[in-house]
Amino acid sequence: MKKLKELVLDETFEMFVLLKNADVRVAKNGKKFIALTFQDKSGSIDGKFWGASDEEIEKFVAGTVVLLGGKREAYQNAPQIKILNMRLATELEPHDPSLYMEAAPMTREEMEEEIQQVIFDIQNATWNRIVRHLYAKYHEEFYEFPAAKRNHHAFAGGLAFHTLSMLRLAKGIIHFYPQVNQSLLYAGILLHDLGKVIELSGSVGTEYTLAGNLLGHIVIVDEEITKACEELKLDQMSEDVVVLKHMVLSHHGLLEYGSPVRPQIMEAEILHQLDNLDASIQMMLGALKSIEPGERTERIFGLDNRNFYLPNV
Repeated sequence: MKKLKELVLDETFEMFVLLKNADVRVAKNGKKFIALTFQDKSGSIDGKFWGASDEEIEKFVAGTVVLLGGKREAYQNAPQIKILNMRLATELEPHDPSLYMEAAPMTREEMEEEIQQVIFDIQNATWNRIVRHLYAKYHEEFYEFPAAKRNHHAFAGGLAFHTLSMLRLAKGIIHFYPQVNQSLLYAGILLHDLGKVIELSGSVGTEYTLAGNLLGHIVIVDEEITKACEELKLDQMSEDVVVLKHMVLSHHGLLEYGSPVRPQIMEAEILHQLDNLDASIQMMLGALKSIEPGERTERIFGLDNRNFYLPNV
């Protein structure tokens, strides 16, 4: 049976899929509709459920499995599903959301082992204690959660895989630039997105929590470092703690992107650049896997709505 991303233009189909996102919106005519994202292990495609009733809005929510009958279309060069019919999967049908979720290309055990080895390499005692404390506190969530609702690493285990990918890139930087403070860079990478275990709701039907919407993961992880210092009896105003907080507070790079300060330490600038590089590559890879050489991807919102060409060479 074909997967979502294997469908060709104008092909009709019927298959079980997961409702990854289900956002209720209002059309220009004043009627409600549901902006849906359908998902299976091959990826995801958007579709609109026009004129949805209140009963249908209550029924078709993120995290549920449906039997979808539809047609693969395109809108502004992006794949789209025209819904022909749709109903909830029954208990006698494959209704487990995990059957349709994308996952990290590594097992949890593999990621845990590699990340643990990096933690051993953090030589500064303060940073090592804070990292260990917070990783023990949010161990399950860290290895389960995605790194985002929609853009980069938006799959189960995506948060851990994104962090590990950045650590691998950091090792290359440190090899070529031995002046970089290895312990500070590693600690900053390990903590920079940890607040997403509170910002996001989980890997199934991922949504932003109240704290995620009102505070954001940067503020959240700063508060978590403060709590860790209190529990570990560490001086929050020591230079060790202040520079570690600066690493996570500045990692978005620009004030308009949510960081309260811009990077003012070399390792903080490297962290920002590695974060942006890994996120960008992941978004491009996700789009490129859906096209053939000689074609262009759909527009990628997280990359300034640009599309990318796959060379036919």
